[in-house]
Amino acid sequence: MSGGGGAEGPGAPSIPPEETARANLYALVSRFFYAPADSNLLAEVSRSPAAADGDEGDSALSRAWRDLQETCRTAYPAIVRQEYDGLFIGVGKAAVTPYLSAYAEPQSPDRYLVGLSEQLAAWGLARREAVFEVEDHISGVSDVMRWLIESARPLADQRAFFEAFVRPGADPFFGAVQKAPDLVFYHRVAEFASQFFEVEKTAFEMDDSA
Repeated sequence: MSGGGGAEGPGAPSIPPEETARANLYALVSRFFYAPADSNLLAEVSRSPAAADGDEGDSALSRAWRDLQETCRTAYPAIVRQEYDGLFIGVGKAAVTPYLSAYAEPQSPDRYLVGLSEQLAAWGLARREAVFEVEDHISGVSDVMRWLIESARPLADQRAFFEAFVRPGADPFFGAVQKAPDLVFYHRVAEFASQFFEVEKTAFEMDDSA
């Protein structure tokens, strides 16, 4: 698992366009938090012709996407890197940790990590040797969601993973980023990611009640 890869191999199942869009958004969230956005990513996001949720209307996610696009258009990679390093690396201790066990189960993070590792092992997923982040990094769990979608795994599997290992830590993580002082770029990133995850939560709940 690493920041924002796509489906692997020619045997990947065909999925509907709306599912591809979901997978791409998870990949984008993963990439933004895995490493500082470079000039290529900034350009790619800023010139994207469509709203992130496929809707040119005035949904909260669409507004957050347009705000993020505008921020990408005017961002300087060096400043973005400075924000990223100050936020997630820091000197001694990072201002905000991107590891979700710190938020999902702050009193017992090991229990969260054990459960996450067991679920990944059950699906045959493991960290690549070149990846040093623990599995509960926000980019790692976003990549798992992308993999579940691109692999056409049952919606029940997607929802179960989202509710057990993504949402409980991601919501307070995005909130911590948005509250961090002296940021511009990553405030926009966190707002966009938060709105996307809120859409996912609502969609899972609607599917369950249908």
